Amino acid sequence: MAEIIDDLDRKILQLLQVDSTIGVVELGEKIGLSHNACWRRIRRLQKMGIIASQVALLDRKKVELSVTVFVFVRTSQHDDKWLERFSHGISEMPEVVEFHRLSGELDYILKLHVQDIEDYDRVYKQLIRIAPLSDVSSSFSMEEIKYTTALPV
Repeated sequence: MAEIIDDLDRKILQLLQVDSTIGVVELGEKIGLSHNACWRRIRRLQKMGIIASQVALLDRKKVELSVTVFVFVRTSQHDDKWLERFSHGISEMPEVVEFHRLSGELDYILKLHVQDIEDYDRVYKQLIRIAPLSDVSSSFSMEEIKYTTALPV
């Protein structure tokens, strides 16, 4: 990171991660800055790319996506063309909320939110049509013990 962030920047980031709709005046009051100074810092953090975006987080159960599935994928193909095809196909699937390439025995892990088992089966059938895969296995989350989008800054 070319520019350094200080403790005031960190406090701003912590508060915005909890509630990005907080007003600049209230935010400034909480950290002991004028609203103008607070606004300038937020703009600087945005220009630096530290604040990447501001979004609304939905309650997945209230939008009928109560089942979380972790899908583990192995492949015997590791060339660029295969990866491009697979990545593009996964990116087109709205049920996939996270997609990671791994080291170790497994090649990829996907995190999905679906309505139920039947909905997962529909998504699974889409997944296996995208590109040749050696193995696909799934685990269903029984209980979400911790969930946060806040990074420890």
